[in-house]
Amino acid sequence: MKRILVLLAVFAAAPSWAQTPPPASPAPTSPFDGNWSGKSDGGSCNAPLEFALWIEAGLVDGTASDPAARGPVPNTKKSAPPPPTPGLWQLWGIAKQGGFVLRALASVKGTERKETRFNVTGQGNTLALRESGGCGRSVTLTRVGR
Repeated sequence: MKRILVLLAVFAAAPSWAQTPPPASPAPTSPFDGNWSGKSDGGSCNAPLEFALWIEAGLVDGTASDPAARGPVPNTKKSAPPPPTPGLWQLWGIAKQGGFVLRALASVKGTERKETRFNVTGQGNTLALRESGGCGRSVTLTRVGR
């Protein structure tokens, strides 16, 4: 009987021990938040890319695609086909005042891994991207939907 009374006393006091979590604070915003798009020059590879970036709370996610990229063409001489050109790039990074770096990884099959970096600077309502290495592409993105 004493055990039951002790358990009832513990359960009656339990709500006073519980702490409510603090209210969720809104996500920090960045001056670059929003949707961005643009088309690059071809660089030394002569392969322009169409960019689409989404920035939320400073986190950058996006894609760059080459609409002219095609898979390998079958070779009638029965040798190995050429490797496909990268048609889609995944971009990610963290947007910061004064400039930041985006990393890019190409979707290619096999053991070949293509990756590059883009240096980004914000200039008002535009973002200027410049590829460091690779083809040396450059693009100016504009904010979409504002």
